[in-house]
Amino acid sequence: MWQPLSQSLIFGLLGYPFSPRLADLAEARCWRSAADADYRVLNDLARPRIRIDLIQRHGEDMLRVAGSLKWGTVNATALIQTLQGAGRPTVLGRVIGELGRIYKTRYLLAYLDDEGYRRRILTQLNRGEARHRLDRAVFYGKRGELPQAYQAGQEDPWSALELVANAIARGTRGTWG
Repeated sequence: MWQPLSQSLIFGLLGYPFSPRLADLAEARCWRSAADADYRVLNDLARPRIRIDLIQRHGEDMLRVAGSLKWGTVNATALIQTLQGAGRPTVLGRVIGELGRIYKTRYLLAYLDDEGYRRRILTQLNRGEARHRLDRAVFYGKRGELPQAYQAGQEDPWSALELVANAIARGTRGTWG
């Protein structure tokens, strides 16, 4: 649960939309900001509460994280590994999870409420999946996997794959999404 929440927050802080495919909508949860608030028909959907106090106490730390990501002074993968702290989130990791719940809840509510939004997300995801299928078809010998450890110049096959796949996609525009 930690990683999707942190991704939604990081996307949100950097100004990018967070639009994942929802594998099991029935299992999706929303969070509430106040325990005693009446959300009417959403009361059962939004039972857990977000720790606003925790978010407020560590707001500047989260802005520093977002700035470091934006300016490239820290790698996102390394950051997430650091915030997870050997499988247990650090304090800042928990704060990012709390704020991520706000972004995820907003996304879920928009997803449930707007059929056009759901359709746009599905269209975009299908395009991405079609592109991955094309890449696997072009690089069919090892199903898109390089079997050996990294060696200098190993990115050359990937560059060639991108070049060929782009040429095919442009030549067949409309059939790949």
